[in-house]
Formats: sequence, C-alpha cells, structure tokens
Amino acid sequence: MAELDFSETSREITASKGVLRYHEAGSGPPLVLLHGSGPGVTGWRNFRGNFALFAEHFHCYILEFPGFGVSDDFGGHPMMTALDSVVEFMDLLKIEEADFIGNSMGGGVALSYAMAHPERVRRIVTIGGIGRNIFSPGPGEGIKLLQEFTQAPTRERLIQWLESMVYDKEKMVTEELIQERWEQATEPSTLESARRMYGKAAFAAMIQAMNASDAPPQWAMLHKVTAPTLLTWGRDDRVSPLDMALVPMRTMPNAELHVFPNSGHWAMIEQKEAFEDVVLHFLLRA
Repeated sequence: MAELDFSETSREITASKGVLRYHEAGSGPPLVLLHGSGPGVTGWRNFRGNFALFAEHFHCYILEFPGFGVSDDFGGHPMMTALDSVVEFMDLLKIEEADFIGNSMGGGVALSYAMAHPERVRRIVTIGGIGRNIFSPGPGEGIKLLQEFTQAPTRERLIQWLESMVYDKEKMVTEELIQERWEQATEPSTLESARRMYGKAAFAAMIQAMNASDAPPQWAMLHKVTAPTLLTWGRDDRVSPLDMALVPMRTMPNAELHVFPNSGHWAMIEQKEAFEDVVLHFLLRA
C-alpha cells in the first residue's frame, strides 16, 4: 500500500498560542494520532507508514505537538503544552469524540486527556511509554541516552539513541533516518525546547518537583481512565521496559495488553503489519 503524500495531507490551524500543524486523511469516525518525544521526532515520521491503512477506516488526524519543530513552540514544558494542544485541537476542529493512538509521550497525553474529558474519548491505543518501572531501573537506557544527546548533541550520540529505540538496529537505523533526525533535532529552537524537557537540569528539577508535590503521579491515577484501552508494547523496549506495563494493565478497568516480539519502542514501525492488524481489530470491534 502506497503511503499518503506529505504535502497533500498537510494542514494548519491557529490556536491561542500559535499555529498547530497536522495531517488529515480519510473518512469515518475520527482517529487522532499523537507522536512521542525525542530528537527529530514528528507525528508524520512516527505514523507515516500506518497513515494510509488507518485512513481507509477512519478520518485520521496526525497532530504535531508544539515545540518539536513543526507546530509553533507554545513555550513551557513540552509535555504540558502537548496536552493543551490536544484540548484546543479537538475544540477548534469541533471533534466531539475520537479514538486516539499515542506513541510513548503521545500515549501519556491521550490518557491525561481521557481522564480530563472522558466523554470525548471512545478508545485509546498506547505504544509503550506509560506506567512505571517495577523490576527495571528508571529512567530507562533510552531516556538516559536521550538526555545525553539533548545536553550535548553529536551525531554519535544521536545514533546511540536511535539504536536504543529499536530491536533490529542494522535494518532500522538507516543513513536516511539519521540525517532527517539530525537536521531537525539540532535546529536551535527545537533543541531549546527539547532541553526544557530532557536537559539534565530540567529533568532533575522535574523529578524534584514531582517528589515534593502532593499531587499523585499519572500512573497512580490510571484507574480513572474508563475508555477501552489497548496497551501495545515492544518486548525489547529499552526506553520503557515491558515491566512498566504491569501497573496500567492491572489498574485500568478496561485495558488489555498486546506484546510484540522483536520490537523496541517503535512497534508501529518495527512490527508494522502485526501492529496494524491488532489495532484495527481493537478499534473496529463492535
């Protein structure tokens, strides 16, 4: 199946703090796809390989979060502005209810949105990146490599991080992938935004604030997500190891878990056909 064209699906809309850019294709019930974080990430790069198939069944939107080099930077912590952007995006496009697919950070954003607006979320698919470490040390290897790159970007550090994201690094970490990620990750404003999230000082301050706060962490609130949720995970994920799935799998009332072998953090890319089959079965289930 041919991929959809980048320029033909590109859209933009003006929000309160800047322009949100997104891709749109297909017809049917709304499906919003939310990307993860990391050097050179975009929603298009996360989901371009799955976009055409999902658009055969759904009216699909790939949202580009603020501060990652495509949509305008809204300032502040990128995780918080990501959630704010979903709220505005849904309102501006008058999407009353949608299904969500979120990779890593995008999955966490989808769950936060579902807790705040349960009436506007039908079903959710997450791809790694949620829950908490039970048996493995945290943060995971991939997060540490991400911090190293963000602190002092080099091509070698980018390659090390990319290799931590996948199971088959010889197949997945191509020169084309390295180059497109490097160009965007080192763009000054995008790098500055990344440092607000993953710079060592910013990350340490975030952990300190979480430890000092009386507010419960997201993983302790997942029982409030009532929407049917499919948790998908790469068995070989070195960013968010598989044991992190145990808390959401046990505490979310309508959650089910599917684990893909021979897959790292990007199950939707590395196990594309299996991922699409499982996700479509879940989303189209009566």
